[in-house]
Amino acid sequence: MSELSPLQKARYVYKPKLPKMLRNGISEICVKEGEVTQSVADQEKIKALFPNTYGKKEITFEKGVNTSLSKKQVVGVILSGGQAPGGHNVVCGLYDALKATNSDNILYGFKKGPSGLIEDDFVEFDDAFIDQYRNTGGFDIIGSGRTKLETEEQFKIAAEVCAKHGITAIVIIGGDDSNTNAAVLAEYFATHGTGVQVIGCPKTIDGDLKNEDIEISFGFDTATKTYSELIGNIERDANSAKKYWHFVKVMGRSASHVALECALETQPNICLISEEVAKKKMSLSQIANYIADSVEKRSAKGMNFGVAIIPEGVVEFVPEFSALIAEINELLVGKKADEFNALASWEEKYAFIKKGLSEDSFKVFDILPQAIQQQLFLERDPHGNVQVSLIESEKLFSALVKDVLAQRKAEGTYNGKFNALHHFFGYEGRCAFPSNFDADYCYSLGYNAFMLIQYGYNGYLSKVSNLSKPADQWLAGGMPITKMMNIERRHGEDKPVIRKALVELDGKPFKYFEAHREIWAVETSYTYPGAIQYYGPVEVCDLTTRTLALEKGE
Repeated sequence: MSELSPLQKARYVYKPKLPKMLRNGISEICVKEGEVTQSVADQEKIKALFPNTYGKKEITFEKGVNTSLSKKQVVGVILSGGQAPGGHNVVCGLYDALKATNSDNILYGFKKGPSGLIEDDFVEFDDAFIDQYRNTGGFDIIGSGRTKLETEEQFKIAAEVCAKHGITAIVIIGGDDSNTNAAVLAEYFATHGTGVQVIGCPKTIDGDLKNEDIEISFGFDTATKTYSELIGNIERDANSAKKYWHFVKVMGRSASHVALECALETQPNICLISEEVAKKKMSLSQIANYIADSVEKRSAKGMNFGVAIIPEGVVEFVPEFSALIAEINELLVGKKADEFNALASWEEKYAFIKKGLSEDSFKVFDILPQAIQQQLFLERDPHGNVQVSLIESEKLFSALVKDVLAQRKAEGTYNGKFNALHHFFGYEGRCAFPSNFDADYCYSLGYNAFMLIQYGYNGYLSKVSNLSKPADQWLAGGMPITKMMNIERRHGEDKPVIRKALVELDGKPFKYFEAHREIWAVETSYTYPGAIQYYGPVEVCDLTTRTLALEKGE
């Protein structure tokens, strides 16, 4: 292994905190069953698709006599999807609980995500291997991947690999799609009597895997604190130089939880919330004017600087832009794409586009900066659609704002200066050293996952709740994955999927933001979270997210 930094050495010896009940020892943990569950929607359809794993009871672990069957466990673990801080600690918690129960238990790590299970590519963990990754960021312990487990052939191969190695359970650490795969695989194993259990763990920095049971997905705490530190640094720089407007794009294509949390932590002048944009049916021009209003008002007070947070996927929530994207997707179907790509100059391509779009969509297209126009026609995704994630929305909105201000200057209503700088914070947060919260939470999720295995549960998600309180007050248990599912249209077919959790516009976090943003838009109300503190006062190093604190009324 390469030379270790002082922080690495310090984090290796950090002892993650467990819920009080899980500290009692394996022999003193029993199960309390709750009510039967049903899916969030489409109950009959989901029940028909999951006859063996639907309608199971939620469970909570309590202090008591362990009544689980004593048998050797051979468990496989998979990291699935994008990285999130704390993933290594889920594996470590799983390993420690497994070995504490029976030293002969075995943990295999399947390499590069779900494909490792299909390709029978794995590593067997031991103490020396595990100890290198405790309390560290990233997924490099075994790597991750985005292979979907969804075909009969894949399920059959997975069952054969499990049988070959005597595997009794699979733990899938991932987001909504990954845990949907876990639910489907669990149902297949149950239907075919394989005896293999499947347990999921809720991961995503985007924060959109949450509900009344899953209060927060792991990685969100660390990622938003990392981004908030950087945004706070930018705010301090803006307030020092006093000559730049910073447009900061943050991750979150399908939901704006990351943007909202960062806004609550740093109090920028502007933060767009995609869900609000969709509800109000805001146009690009309306958004540009909204930002320009802040620029103008601050300029009138001698402040030609500011900070705006832009969610990664906001343009997809703008109705007129979504309509434009849909038309572009149709415009370049089949041979039309070849015809378009054969055109030599942008002028020729522009004429082709103008001829192919409706009048309304072309008006939207025509107000876009040329660089953004061209980004809409970059390489398509595997389904032939525009890759919206490649659009530099931070540059789009700063360019639109610049045009609005130029018009206002011509009209004599604005006489300030506007200089824009651009940032995208994404990968900086995905593999950061996990905060104390994520280190503790993830270790608890992994430890708890093994308890679900030991008690014979299948198709369950590892659940740790009461997370706004200190770790010794956390509650551990499990919930059927099917409880989170509904039916969505995917690629022309009805598919069972875990429902994404969007920012609730009537929720306490957004309402707090809404009540303060008009002041933040005009005044310089910046707060500077600073670096994540691992050691120091509890009120600093173990602080929960603003989102979770507001949701819990704390």
